[in-house]
Amino acid sequence: MLKAVKFFAGAFLLALGVVSAEPSQAAEWKEHVLGDADAPVTIIEYASLTCPHCAAFHNEVLPEIKEKLIDTGKAKMIFRDYPLDGIALRAAAVAQCAGDDRYFGVLSMLFKSQMTWARSEDPIEGIKQVVRFGGMNGDAVDACLADEAMIDAIVASRMRGEQEYSVSSTPSFIIDGETIAGAREAEFFIDKVEDLID
Repeated sequence: MLKAVKFFAGAFLLALGVVSAEPSQAAEWKEHVLGDADAPVTIIEYASLTCPHCAAFHNEVLPEIKEKLIDTGKAKMIFRDYPLDGIALRAAAVAQCAGDDRYFGVLSMLFKSQMTWARSEDPIEGIKQVVRFGGMNGDAVDACLADEAMIDAIVASRMRGEQEYSVSSTPSFIIDGETIAGAREAEFFIDKVEDLID
């Protein structure tokens, strides 16, 4: 299984044109959880930082989910990267390198400003401008993007989503083992969680 993941990860990186650089010690990949780790219901989101539907979910729907489900302890959300292109992959790495305390803040900044940096002539420079407000300078971003282990881990996470949950598009959500493809309104998640808790 691990060999298969590594093979697919290598093929994916090759297809995206991600050029390996000297590895650095930028950060270690880890899964990030929004909310109480002991919440009764888990919502897993697979998203790409260059996906407009994912940005709309994070900017318009997630605040209500956070208020009514996450902040109340009814559910927690696990964010998993599913990069659709090389730029999304690099942006995901930068968010990971921001650290635990800044991860979701940087993620939010990238989604809110997606139309600016993702469509610019130099998206990496655009990402640097955005995350500067999250306390990351250009050198930190460059070090992160040179971290092969980080890039490989993000790609491997995407591959696991495909293999374990048949994720093939973004955003996709896993709730109680069920894969739900496509964006939904907050009410959908609220009703789903309430049904699972009852």
